[in-house]
Amino acid sequence: MSEETKMDEAGKETQAQGASLSGSAVLPEARSENTPTEQQAPPAAPVAKAPLKRAHILVLGNEKGGSGKTTTAMHLVTGLLHQGYRVGSMDLDGRQQSLTRYVENRQAWMEQNSVTLPMPIHTVIARSELDTVSAREADERARFEFELAKRLQACDVVLLDCPGTDTFLSRLGHTCADTLLTPMNDSFVDFDLLGRIDPENYDILGPSVYSEMVWDARKRRAISGGSTIDWIVMRNRLSTLDAKNKRRIEYVVEALSQRIGFRTAKGFGERVIFREMFPSGLTLLDLKEKGVGAQMSMSHVAARSEVRQLMEALALPLGEPSHVI
Repeated sequence: MSEETKMDEAGKETQAQGASLSGSAVLPEARSENTPTEQQAPPAAPVAKAPLKRAHILVLGNEKGGSGKTTTAMHLVTGLLHQGYRVGSMDLDGRQQSLTRYVENRQAWMEQNSVTLPMPIHTVIARSELDTVSAREADERARFEFELAKRLQACDVVLLDCPGTDTFLSRLGHTCADTLLTPMNDSFVDFDLLGRIDPENYDILGPSVYSEMVWDARKRRAISGGSTIDWIVMRNRLSTLDAKNKRRIEYVVEALSQRIGFRTAKGFGERVIFREMFPSGLTLLDLKEKGVGAQMSMSHVAARSEVRQLMEALALPLGEPSHVI
């Protein structure tokens, strides 16, 4: 049986199980070789393996930059915070650190304007600079597990923002996901990372590199005894026009979802307002908060509605919020 056929069959089984599956998080097992050096934080494997109630892990991943991962991540973080959930966030892109910059901008804006807004428990996992590949991976794994284990016990949700490239940290994050959200621009360029198509009739020829990586993460999760990864592909920066290209993208995304087992969700429209608030660290869900003093236009109202619709589509199995803001 080919690898592609295996993905098709496993995907259908995953889709049939539904979107509300949950269970124990499975941290990637620590490797016995290449013992971490003194430069590393102490491994947290004993804590991570303890049978304790822990946070839901939401991972934002796509191996292509410019798909709106960080903007989506920050809006989900603030949306969950405003609902009363305790949120931890981890930036796995130690080079660009876009989510980290967003959080830092938010903190600076609050201090400058004497305004209090909810904040996540945030950290960034920098890429290791050790000499060998094995040493670097052991170092990154130890620091990743250490920070994730702390947030699994302290938070209701832990959001991981992965880099737009295939890195060791990104693969670690994907393997730990309870829910995986993949934003993609509404174009065949972005879709090419998910699947290959026949240019004549737009039939699906097979999965592509990113889908294969997610498939590998699902296999590792299953081998470790973890729950199924609920994968959602979000078509982002949608045009308001009913163009032929838009309909074709919708067709191929839905067709691929049936083959390899992911759900689909509508993302955000092509609106400048989603990006213009980055310098202040604010999101559309902060605009009505006391002290923010923003003027709400119809475009703001529509954009806020898109964020709320996405949060509903995710259907995270979180239960009641831990506290009321």
